[in-house]
Amino acid sequence: MTLALRRLLFAAAVLPLPLAASAQDWQAKEVVKTYAVSGATGPELYASIGENGPKIGPTRTIAVTNYDLRWRRNYVPEGTSCRLVSAIPFLTISYTLPKPSSKLPAATETLWKAFADGIRAHERVHGDYVRQMTQDILDTTVGMVVEDDPGCRKIKEAVKKPILEAGLAYKAKNRAFEEAEMAKGGNVHQLILALVNGR
Repeated sequence: MTLALRRLLFAAAVLPLPLAASAQDWQAKEVVKTYAVSGATGPELYASIGENGPKIGPTRTIAVTNYDLRWRRNYVPEGTSCRLVSAIPFLTISYTLPKPSSKLPAATETLWKAFADGIRAHERVHGDYVRQMTQDILDTTVGMVVEDDPGCRKIKEAVKKPILEAGLAYKAKNRAFEEAEMAKGGNVHQLILALVNGR
C-alpha cells in the first residue's frame, strides 16, 4: 500500500493542460492471493488469522492491498520548452485474503462466507483508491509544459510534485477509511464480531 515518495525542490514554470487520459483508456490488472487459516469455528478461524495474516510493519492484519505502478511517459520538446504529451500507467493491484485450509462445518461456512465477502469488499475500496490516485496523476501531469527545457530534463523533476501530492492524498484517504472501518461499530469491527460471536 506504499508509494516511494520524497520531498523535491525544483524551479520551473509549469503550465498544466487538460490532456490526460480518461479512466477508460487504461485498466488495472488485479491479482488475488490467499493465505491459509484453520479452525472449525469462528473464534478458531479468527485466531488463525491473528497467527498467519499478512504483516503491515510488525502488526498482522486480516487482509492487505498492495500495488505496483509503473509508467510509460512521452516527453516532446517544443522549441525551448518540453511537454509531457502522454502517459500510460501499468498498474497491478494485489489483494491478499484469508482462505480456510479445509472444509468448514455448515454453520461456520455461513459465518465465514459473510465475513470473507465483507473483507473482500473492504479491500476493493483500497483498490479503488489506488485507481483514483493513478487517474489523479494522469490528470495533473499529462499536458504539463516546462519552459527553457529543450532537453526535457527539468520536466522529469517537475512531474514529481503532483505525483507526491497524489500519493499523500491517497495515503490520507486510505488511513481515514481504515480507521473508520476498524473503529468500534465500524464495518470491519462488525464483521469480526459476527464471525467470533456466531451471528
